[in-house]
Amino acid sequence: VQLQASGGGLVQAGGSLRLSCAASGSIFSINAMGWYRQAPGKQRELVADITSGGSTNYADSVKGRFTISRDNAKKMVYLQMNSLKPEDTAAYYCHADLIPLDSGNWYNYWGQGTQVTVSS
Repeated sequence: VQLQASGGGLVQAGGSLRLSCAASGSIFSINAMGWYRQAPGKQRELVADITSGGSTNYADSVKGRFTISRDNAKKMVYLQMNSLKPEDTAAYYCHADLIPLDSGNWYNYWGQGTQVTVSS
């Protein structure tokens, strides 16, 4: 099972980016998927997550600017980031709670980080 994130980059303040994350491999079921971020010298923090039913949760710092969505059939989660600020600069990691096909247990999986840099 793998999570592959993409879409990071360098953008000016006020700009937009869209992150994508694809889950692949032998997966029985996926529950919540989400995005976390970690800036240098800081702890990893939740940005947004979404359940398989579409319920969403956002960090206060991104409410109204970021939108999380998912495509259950494609096993993908997206993060549309608008009105980006320099303080959004961080490595962004996708996350999924899922059951592998050969297991009856839920596991947390993480994708590799994708860097988002917002210049002022």
